[in-house]
Amino acid sequence: MYLNCHSYYSLRFGTFSEIDLLELAQQNQVKCLALTDINNTSACLNFIRKAKDYQIKPIIGIDFRNNHQPLYVGLAKNNEGYKELNDFLAYHLHKKKSFPNIAPDFKNAFIIYPFKQILSSQKINFASNEFIGICSKDLTKLTFSRYKKLRKKLIVLQPVTFRNKKDFNAHRLLRSIDNNILLSRLSDDQQACFSEQMIPEDEIIKQFSEFNFIIENTIKVLNQCHIEFDFSKNKPPLNQKTYTGNIQDDYKLLKKLCKQGLSYRYPTADQKVLARLKKELSLISKMNFIPYFLINWRIINYAQSKGYYYVGRGSGANSIVAYLLRITDVDPIELDLYFERFINSHRTSPPDFDIDFSWKDRQDITRFIFKEFNHVALLGAYVTFHYKGAVREIGKVFGLPKFEIDKLSEGDYNYNSLDHIHKLVIIYSRLIQGIPNYISIHASGILVSEKPLHYYSATDLPPKGFPTVQFDMIIAEDLGLYKYDILGQRGLAKIKDAIRIIQYNQPQKANFDIHDINRFKKDDKINSLIRDAKCLACFYVESPAMRMLLSKLKTDNYLGLVAASSIIRPGVAKSGMMREYILREHDKERRKNSHPIMLDLMSDTHGIMVYQEDVIKVAHFFAKLTLDEADVLRRGMSGKFRSREEFKQVKNKFINNCRTEGYKEHLISEIWNQVASFAGYAFPKGHSASYAVESYQSLFLKAYFPIEYLVATLNNGGGFYRPEVYLHEAKLFGAKIIPPCINTSQYEHILQDKTIFLGFMILRNLDHKTIESILTDRNKNGNYSSLDNFINRVPIGIEQISILIKIGAFEFTKKNKHELLWQAYFKMNNTDYSNKNQPLLFTQKRKEYTLPKLTASSLEIAFEQIESFGFPLSGYYQILASDIQNKNRANQLKQYLNKNIDIYGYLIAMKSTRTSNGKRMAFGTFLDQFGDIFDTVLFPKVQEKYKLKYKGVYRIYGKVVEEFGFLSIEIIKILKQDYIPDPRYAETPITTNI
Repeated sequence: MYLNCHSYYSLRFGTFSEIDLLELAQQNQVKCLALTDINNTSACLNFIRKAKDYQIKPIIGIDFRNNHQPLYVGLAKNNEGYKELNDFLAYHLHKKKSFPNIAPDFKNAFIIYPFKQILSSQKINFASNEFIGICSKDLTKLTFSRYKKLRKKLIVLQPVTFRNKKDFNAHRLLRSIDNNILLSRLSDDQQACFSEQMIPEDEIIKQFSEFNFIIENTIKVLNQCHIEFDFSKNKPPLNQKTYTGNIQDDYKLLKKLCKQGLSYRYPTADQKVLARLKKELSLISKMNFIPYFLINWRIINYAQSKGYYYVGRGSGANSIVAYLLRITDVDPIELDLYFERFINSHRTSPPDFDIDFSWKDRQDITRFIFKEFNHVALLGAYVTFHYKGAVREIGKVFGLPKFEIDKLSEGDYNYNSLDHIHKLVIIYSRLIQGIPNYISIHASGILVSEKPLHYYSATDLPPKGFPTVQFDMIIAEDLGLYKYDILGQRGLAKIKDAIRIIQYNQPQKANFDIHDINRFKKDDKINSLIRDAKCLACFYVESPAMRMLLSKLKTDNYLGLVAASSIIRPGVAKSGMMREYILREHDKERRKNSHPIMLDLMSDTHGIMVYQEDVIKVAHFFAKLTLDEADVLRRGMSGKFRSREEFKQVKNKFINNCRTEGYKEHLISEIWNQVASFAGYAFPKGHSASYAVESYQSLFLKAYFPIEYLVATLNNGGGFYRPEVYLHEAKLFGAKIIPPCINTSQYEHILQDKTIFLGFMILRNLDHKTIESILTDRNKNGNYSSLDNFINRVPIGIEQISILIKIGAFEFTKKNKHELLWQAYFKMNNTDYSNKNQPLLFTQKRKEYTLPKLTASSLEIAFEQIESFGFPLSGYYQILASDIQNKNRANQLKQYLNKNIDIYGYLIAMKSTRTSNGKRMAFGTFLDQFGDIFDTVLFPKVQEKYKLKYKGVYRIYGKVVEEFGFLSIEIIKILKQDYIPDPRYAETPITTNI
C-alpha cells in the first residue's frame, strides 16, 4: 500500500537509507512497496537488489517536485517504464527546467497525483495510467468531494519519510540547511508532515474500510508493476559488447594490434613472451573481455594522435596485451607480474584499466569518449555529511556566530562545559552524519554501456557538462556496469611542459626520448638522486615520508623504487610492515622470521605483503581459498564492500581454513591482521611499476634539466610543497628570479637561459581578465613605454594597477613604486578604466604633478611580495625581528649525532598523526638559513606543549638521531620567531633604501 516512500537520497529531505526502508517495511508486515525518491533514482538499483532478502516485492519510481512542492509520483510498470521516467527526469535536470504541472503521456509508467494537487489544479480528465493518490488524512475531504465518483481512479498514496520523532527532527534540520535559513524560519510548505510514517498494512486497510474500492485499485496497480535487474554472481556485463560490431572482427583486430606491438616492445621476442601472449589472448577471448582492451586502445590511440602524455597503471600493467597495445608502459615479463591479479578464469568482472592523463588534457579525452561511443556517462559519487560539515551546517541553522561554530567543528571544547544550544548542535549533527548531502562525480569513472544508461538511472548534468548517473561504483559493479578509469594528474603535465621549455631554452639538448625508460633505469646520475633522496618536485617520490623511506632503504634501482612506491602506502605502514621491510632489507637473517610459506610466496619482498597480489597469493596458497574467493577478499578490504555478507563469509573461511591447515592461532591472527590492515590501500605491483616509470621520467628531467623541470612544476600548480620551495630549489641550481613585469611576463613563468621570469599567475589578487587584457594588447601593439601608455591601452581599475605597481611590474620605467602609485591615482582621476571596451583614439593629456622624493626599502619589497605571492623571494630569514643566534645548518647534523643541536628552520611541510594510544604527534620538514632541508619529529608531550601548526621560521632545539642513515631531530623545544613589523605601516622612516 506504500507507493510513495523516501530514502535519504531524497537529498536534504529523507533521513534513512533504502535498506532501513526495507527493514521498516518488514517490521510492519509490508510485502510490497515503492521507493520514490524526490527527483532522484540513486537508491533504486540497490533497493531492488536487497528487496529479495526481506521477501518484499520492490517497485521503483520518482516523486516529481518543483521546489519540494509535490506534483505527481511516477511508478515504473516495467524496465521500459523506468527508462521513460529517467528520460523525463534527466531532460529537466539537464535543462534546469521546472517540471510541468501535468505529467506527459507515459506508455509504461503510472502517474499518481496527490489529492491536494488535484484539488488545486481542478484536473478532471485522466488517462488510463493516471490516478489520484489519497492518504489517510485526505479521507474526510474526499467524502465531500466530486472526485469520490471517480472510483476507478482513486488509490492509496501514503507517503513514508520518517520512522520516528528523531527522523522528523533530522528532516527539519536538513530542510533548513537546504534553504540556508534558521530552523525557526522553516515554513510548513518546505517540510513534510509528521504523519508521513509507515504503519502495518492491516491498519491502512482499517483506515480505508469505508473505501474498499481504493484498496482494490491500489492492489491492481501494485500487481501490474514488475521490474527486474540481474544481480547474480555470474551475470553478463552490461558494458558495450563489441568494438567493431562483431565479436570475430574484434578478435582479429586485437591479434593484429598485438602483432604490431611485438615489433615495438620486443624486437626479438623469445618463446616466453610469445607463450605469455598466447595465454593471455586465449583467456581474454574466452572471458569476452576483448572490447575492454580495444576501447582502451582507441582512447590511447586518440591521445597519441594529439600528443597527449598518459600512464596506464593499476592491475592492467600485469598484462602483456596491454603492454603491446601501449595502454601501459610496464613490461610484465621483466617484473614477473602476476597476470591472474588482472584476469583469471574465476573472475566475473572485466579488466580494470586506470589511465592517467595530464590534467590539461583530461577534459578533451573525456569529450572524445562521449563523442566516440554511443551510451556514455560519468559515474556518480555521494558526498555525505561528516562531523565538521555537519556541525557547521547545524551551527548555522541554530544561528551561532562563526567563531563558536569554528571551535565546535574543530573539536576544541569540553562537552560538559557547553551550554544547552551548543550541546544540541553536537547532538543533532550526529543525526545527519553519514547522510548524503549531494551527488558528485566519481574521481575517474566513465561508463560505456551497450544500452542507454537511462535504463539504469536518471542522469544529472554537472558543471563539467557530461551526463552523470545517479549511482556509485559499488552499485554499478553489482549491476554489471564496469567503469573505465580516466584520471587527471599534474605530474604528466610537468613532464610534457618541461620538454617544451627545454625545446625553446636548450634546443641543442632536446633530442632525447622521454619514453626510453630502459636507459633511465641504468643511469647512475638518476639512481643517485633516488639513493640520496634528492627528489624534490619528482612524481611520487618528493614527500618527506618518501625521502625518509628511500634514504633508509638506500634504494638506487628501478625494482627497489617499485617496492618503495607500494611500501609507502598507508596500509603497509599501519600494519608495521614498512619498518619490518626496512629491517629485513638490511638484515638477511631477520628474513627467516617469516613463515616459510610467506617467504616462498614473497621472496622478492622478504616475506612481507607489499602489493595487492600478495593478498591473493596469501589467501590462495596460505589459507587455501579459491582465486575467486581471494579476489573477493582483496576487493573487500576497502569501502562499502567490507560490510557485505560475501566478504564476511570469505573472512570466516580464511580463518577456518588456516585452522584446518594446522596453523597456530597467533600466526593466523598475525597474518590476518597484516591482510586486513593494508590490503585496501596497497597497490597492485603493476600499479607501483607504472608510478615508478613516471618517477624515472621526472627524475631524468630533474637530473639533466633541473631549472626547466622546476619551472614546469611551478606552471602546473607545484607538487607536494608550496611554490616558494620550488623557486628556492631553482636558485640552488643557479636560477635568477625576476618578479612579474608588464613587458616580459606571460601568464605562466618563462625561462631564458637560467633566468626565470615570473608569470602573472603568481599574483594572487590579479584578475584573470586583467591578465588577458594586458597580454592581448601587448601581443597586438607591442611593449608598453610608460605608465601613461599602459593606462591608455589597457582596461584596468586602480586596484588592479596598484597590484602591478607595488610588485614592481613597472620597474622598467626607472621610477620608484610610490611615485608610480601617486601618478596612477592622480592620472586615473577616480575614473573606472576597467570598463574601457576599446583603445582611446586620442591620447589623453594629463597634468604632470611634482612629487617629493620617495623611496622604498628592500624590507618593504619583501612584505609586498608576501602580500602578492604569499612569500618573499629573498626568504623569511631577512625579516626576522631578532638576530639569528647561531650558524648551525642541516649538513652538520652528522656531527651532532646523539647530541643536542640548536638550529633555525623554515617550516615547509608538516604531517600530524596519532600514536597507537590516540595522542597527537607531528613530523616537520624545514629549510635551514642556508637553504638545506632537514626533518624533525615532535613526540606527543612536545607537540602538546608547542603545537607546531603554521609556516614560519622556528628556532629548534633537539636531539639528532639516525636510523639506517636517515638523520632527523627529535625536538625538545621549538619557538616560532617573530617577524619585524610591516615597514609599509611603520611610524618611523625607512632608512635602508633601494
